Amino acid sequence: MVAEQFEIPMWLDLAATGLGSVQGAMFAAQFKDKRLDLLGVGLIGVVTGFGGGVIRDLLLNQVPAALQSNWYIPVAIVAALLGMLLERLFSRLNVAITMLDAVSLGLFCAIGASKALSLGLPVVPAVFVGVVAAVGGGMLRDILLGMPIGVMHVGSLYAVAAGAGAIFLVAAASSGANITVAGVGCVIVTTLIRLLAVRFGWSLPEQRTISTLRRLRRQKSD
Repeated sequence: MVAEQFEIPMWLDLAATGLGSVQGAMFAAQFKDKRLDLLGVGLIGVVTGFGGGVIRDLLLNQVPAALQSNWYIPVAIVAALLGMLLERLFSRLNVAITMLDAVSLGLFCAIGASKALSLGLPVVPAVFVGVVAAVGGGMLRDILLGMPIGVMHVGSLYAVAAGAGAIFLVAAASSGANITVAGVGCVIVTTLIRLLAVRFGWSLPEQRTISTLRRLRRQKSD
């Protein structure tokens, strides 16, 4: 199945990239004990901003979109600097930034999954590419900071939300829906799941919790 690519205005794509860079720099700036210099914090912000898109395009054997325009890198750099310098101000806008982050997660997911479909990938790999595009920047950020990858942390449904959105998109596209409608639906599904997870503290079971339940069952059987 070949579908059109879900297109969004460049300004919106740049805004999502900038938001990712702001959050990445803010996140890195909080780790005073790691003694990151200004360049290190800025680079982590830039990587967070368009890392997922770069991974997506490498998986699809494409020239990264961030390297096909003069705008992506400067926007990511400026946004990372703002995130680093205005960390306290942005932290007070946590609710608004969480909402925008959820929307950008959905946008990156929709672009990644639809781009994979447009290149002829089957639906399962297309879902995978969509999820990687959505969470790739955050994964690279955590790797650079030497931390456990956030999408695998208890309390984070980033990958789950992106996966649900990507599945919706490929299912809708397979049913013959217009790719724009499917893409918008992907953004809505991803955004809602992510915001509801933050609001109600939804999470997948913790690995050690599962291990504890198994041990208790064995003790009861003995």
